Amino acid sequence: MLANIPPGIPFLVKRLPQLLFPPAVAFVLLHFARAAGYELSTWIATIFYIFSFPVVFTISLMYAAIDNRLAAARDGMEGRLNTIGPTFNPKLLFRDMLFTFEPSHIKALLATQARGFRKRCVSMFNSLLGSGVFAVDVDDSDASCRFHRSITRPFFTKDRVTHFDIFDRHADDAIAKMKARFKARMRCRFPGMCNDVVSRFTLDSATEFLFGHSIGTLSDPLPYPSSHTGTINFTTQTETFSARISRAFTDAQVATSRRGHLGAMWPLMEFWKDDVKETMQPVHEFLEPIMKEGVRRAKEAKSAQSEESKMGLAEEHETLLDHLMEYTDDPILLRDEILNLAVAGRDTTASLLTFTVYMLSQHPQILSRLREEILTAIGPSRRPTYDDLRDMKYLRAVLNETLRLYPPVQSNKRTTFPPIKPGDKPIFIPSGTVYALVTYWITLYSHRLFRCIYTVSVMHRREDLWGPDASTFDPDSISLRNPFIFLPFNAGPRICLGQQFAYNESSFFIVKLLQKFDTIDFQVNQTSLNSSTPSLDSTSAAAGSEKVADKVQIKSHLTMYIADGLWLKMGESAAEDI
Repeated sequence: MLANIPPGIPFLVKRLPQLLFPPAVAFVLLHFARAAGYELSTWIATIFYIFSFPVVFTISLMYAAIDNRLAAARDGMEGRLNTIGPTFNPKLLFRDMLFTFEPSHIKALLATQARGFRKRCVSMFNSLLGSGVFAVDVDDSDASCRFHRSITRPFFTKDRVTHFDIFDRHADDAIAKMKARFKARMRCRFPGMCNDVVSRFTLDSATEFLFGHSIGTLSDPLPYPSSHTGTINFTTQTETFSARISRAFTDAQVATSRRGHLGAMWPLMEFWKDDVKETMQPVHEFLEPIMKEGVRRAKEAKSAQSEESKMGLAEEHETLLDHLMEYTDDPILLRDEILNLAVAGRDTTASLLTFTVYMLSQHPQILSRLREEILTAIGPSRRPTYDDLRDMKYLRAVLNETLRLYPPVQSNKRTTFPPIKPGDKPIFIPSGTVYALVTYWITLYSHRLFRCIYTVSVMHRREDLWGPDASTFDPDSISLRNPFIFLPFNAGPRICLGQQFAYNESSFFIVKLLQKFDTIDFQVNQTSLNSSTPSLDSTSAAAGSEKVADKVQIKSHLTMYIADGLWLKMGESAAEDI
């Protein structure tokens, strides 16, 4: 019953004492004034009540500022930075934030002092991620986080053969779709928002990997460019079930990202209706029978289970759902865990593949060299193995360089408790942060209010860390002498579980793609070209790098993507039998 309560009501109930505190203070003061013999008219009392809110809020901010300075002084850190540098504390409209793209500080956030930096405000992700691994806060005695990661880790071993079987089937389907489109002399699109080749490949692969069924998005028609008039536009065609599921994933992430901009105030914008929950309804309807069938199979298997079987060891042809059934038969927990990995499995890898192909289209000499490595190591038609991918150093360098310039998750946030001193002086981070807008009815007048944001996309383009050509795509130059200057997969206890899976999937698809095609030509999309939204390279300018203009419009919800897609034409290899 509680699950059906709209988010605005519990938000207000939880903060009712905070809302009542200012008028309560005003009431007490007015009572003492009248007891002292002062007769105050009703309109004066009304004004007093109204102004009690901003007065109490202002006093709380002043107290917080003074208390933070004194706390820093007690640690010998009263000096201020002479320049902004890689860590700074801007204040805008009562919003107190801390930004950093300093490796030693990010190392403290993610690894050495991870227990002191919490995710907090995870309620905004609950409608999308539920109680899955990505929605668990690192401060939950670490037990919950360890449980979620331990039950999925055996399924992400680096050399599971079944992963490659899945990649092979869906890569062949995706490339066949692309070849048919190119033969028709039309452009093909890599992922924008949804319904695109690579996001279909990653979603179909992820769903088969997770519960044994591909959702089948690659069986749907590909989209057409907005300038194409020879065929009915894809957006006007009847939406298939698989396309509806794919769109639901994307729309839910956009809505969740919108909550992130509002911070703790988001329930007020969705007071009577949970937008994300409504958007995810098709996904839940799709997963519900799969979860029930999985629970039924697990119970049957458990009754016939031999004494020699051991929990925690993922069998070769077992799906992740089958593996999770060894730990729980709760359909909600199973659904949430599957959804967490499906979201990560589709969008992060699709982002990496999109920007890798984009960079190859801009650097034909790198494309030629990479293709030469592929043909030398594997040939024009053989399926790559794990050992093949492991030995292809230039392919890994190309992927890493793409991750450096275009990390799928550009930045993240943490909350501090207790006060933290990451790295060297004079940086001091007070206890408690504001995850979003600081307003009196949210903060309960608590002091030491900070928002800690670490930005890997800026750190990856710092010239003092990567050299004067930090904004240039050059796979030969990537060097990881300090591993904490390169963090596309996060670090510490919450490092990405699927890191090796993502490398394998991306490498496999690039190999299959370049076995079939030897040229990649970027096609300007007029819709994105006319947009006034700046590209990601404004970030590199902020980091002090020479700005090199991107030819696409880059946006982000939970992950980074190219607005309206990456439109390309590819030339088939002469060695390929058509």
